[in-house]
Amino acid sequence: MSTFQPSYSFEPVSGPTPNVLILGSMPGQASLQAVQYYAHPRNAFWPIAIGAIQHTQPHYQTAHAIPYEERIQAVIDHGVALWDVLAQCQRRGSLDSDIERSSEVVNPIHEWLAKNSSVKRVCFNGKTAAAVFRRHLGASTPLSKGSQPVQFFTLPSTSPAMATLTLPEKAERWKPAFFR
Repeated sequence: MSTFQPSYSFEPVSGPTPNVLILGSMPGQASLQAVQYYAHPRNAFWPIAIGAIQHTQPHYQTAHAIPYEERIQAVIDHGVALWDVLAQCQRRGSLDSDIERSSEVVNPIHEWLAKNSSVKRVCFNGKTAAAVFRRHLGASTPLSKGSQPVQFFTLPSTSPAMATLTLPEKAERWKPAFFR
């Protein structure tokens, strides 16, 4: 059994009729300390999101210069909801690879999706988020909303630890999250 204190994710961020749900695995230490989604200054999420919404090139300084509340409102206004697959886990540091599987507690995503029938796409922020989702919720989560199936996309992690792609390359692969 681990001696690490558990980490807890945030409440979902969403408007009344989201089209897309972006699921991370669990907020990193910088996010937990700031109580903000994707707070690490080198996390590519906000540059990608703001660039897509404003139809500009993604840029770290430009995106992080916008106050957090305005960034959140921009994604909500764009029909995007943010949440994490895990509600709680134990890990040392911020790396997904350090999450102790035995400590994983998932968020009630299937219930949230049932209440938010406008969601047509679920985008996983990285392979770990997708794997944890499939491991815990894959069989119990509705795969269709009415006559339209919900689409699932595993996108490259926006974490600075995932450095094999440049910011523009990540932004290109993230288009399913922001373009209808």
